[in-house]
Parts: sequence; C-alpha cells; structure tokens
Amino acid sequence: MHGSVTAGWLLVALCATAGAYCLLRLRAGGAARHGTVGGEALMGFGMAAMAVPATVVTPPRWVWLGYAVVFGMAAVRAPASDRGSAHRAHHLLGMLAMVYMAGSMATVAGGPHAAHTAAGIPQVTAALLLYYAGYVLWAGARLLPLPALPGPAPGPAPGGAPGAVAVPAHGVSGAVGWADRTELVPACRLSMGIAMLAMLLTL
Repeated sequence: MHGSVTAGWLLVALCATAGAYCLLRLRAGGAARHGTVGGEALMGFGMAAMAVPATVVTPPRWVWLGYAVVFGMAAVRAPASDRGSAHRAHHLLGMLAMVYMAGSMATVAGGPHAAHTAAGIPQVTAALLLYYAGYVLWAGARLLPLPALPGPAPGPAPGGAPGAVAVPAHGVSGAVGWADRTELVPACRLSMGIAMLAMLLTL
C-alpha cells in the first residue's frame, strides 16, 4: 500500500501477528468449529502482505488480480461457513473490502504513478471508512472494563472454611494457552479493524 514506510511496516507487523494468533486458534481443539477463524487468518496474512510499503516492492497487476480472486472465493464461502454466527456480516464485508482494495491496486499497477496512486471509487471508499471507523469505536468500547457493581460479600467456598478461595481441580497444569484465551479474540479483531481503516485511508 501507499503511505509512510514506517506506518506500512507497523501495519505489516500488526496484521501478521493477528494472522498468527488466528492460526493458533485453528490448531486449538475447539477452534476448528468456528468458520471465521480460517478466514480471519487469511485476512491477517493477506493484509500484512498488502501493507508492505510500495517503495519497497511494487507487485505487478497479476498479483493484485490474484488477491481479488482469492478473497472473492473466500467471500463466497463465508456465508456458508459462518452460518449462525453474529460475526458473519462483518467477516463477509472484510473479505469484500479486500477484493475492493486489491481491484483498486490492480487498476494502477504498472502505470507511471503506480507507486503513488490508487484508483478507488470515492463513494465506496468513504462508506467503508465510515463503517470501519464505527466498528473500531464500538469494538474498542467493548474492551473497556465495566465498573464493578456492589454485591454481597463472598460466602464460604463449597466444602471449605468461610472466605476460602476455591482452587481449580486442574491446578497449574491446566493453565490456559494463548490459543484458548477467548478474551484476546475481540482485541485481535479490533487490531484488524484498525489496520483495515488505515489501509483504506491510503486509497
């Protein structure tokens, strides 16, 4: 993409990290049943490759056309794989946004100003920018900690003395791995939303 080289490399690192985390979720036992995980991994690595500064490498037109085909096929499969998921519409829109950005880059690839311009449709770009700006604000607000509500004092633990803290039966050996930390999923999606917003700003 086009813009600051430093910002481009930061986007590459952010998107690659998000893609790697999605791969960890795919390898976890229960993650395979979530249809969006594989698509999010694909988007993470695809966005990382797309965010490489144009001053470093300028892919030819066929590369961008390949991007559009791959993410177009992923968009076609998204509704079926995400059936019943509340995240389906956002996931599908992300795939279509990738097709749109790849198509925009393909229209100028190889031209005399290809390293500095992109042929996006202003109305489409503006609509996507508004959506992702709203999504980033919404997702960021959801990550804020809620104030603790007053409640009754903790009672005795089952089978223990008053005030005792129950210790999980699995002990230390049952520590949750990175792939199973579901609280990281919203943060990962927020990061990808911020990256998408930044990339759309370069069109």
